[in-house]
Amino acid sequence: MPSIFTRIIRGEIPCHTILEDDRYFSFLDIRPVKTGHTLVIPKQEVDYLFDLDEELLSGLMVFAKRVAVALKTVVPCKRVGLMVAGLEVPHAHVHLIPMNAIPDLSFANAREASQDELAQLAEKIRARL
Repeated sequence: MPSIFTRIIRGEIPCHTILEDDRYFSFLDIRPVKTGHTLVIPKQEVDYLFDLDEELLSGLMVFAKRVAVALKTVVPCKRVGLMVAGLEVPHAHVHLIPMNAIPDLSFANAREASQDELAQLAEKIRARL
């Protein structure tokens, strides 16, 4: 059965896309821990990040950097943190989270975001890419 992320890539589940190419996909998290919380994934469904081959893993980081640079211009923050948890969805992914302090990276901060809020933010980030 395909992961929820594969279903998002296929367009079966709606999302607020930030950037996509032939190998990678990024979109806003619907339960962000901070405004701008973005997920970056390879399109190839591999469960564990460190099971990705070296080329796909390194490409994921380069792709994530493009997204992080744009994200930082839209969401005021000291840095865009990168977090790998990998237990919640069996599809390799990284979280890009605008942050001002380490506690900003806590999933305990997760909240429901409105679709309007996500749509407006995604549009602003995409405009910076």
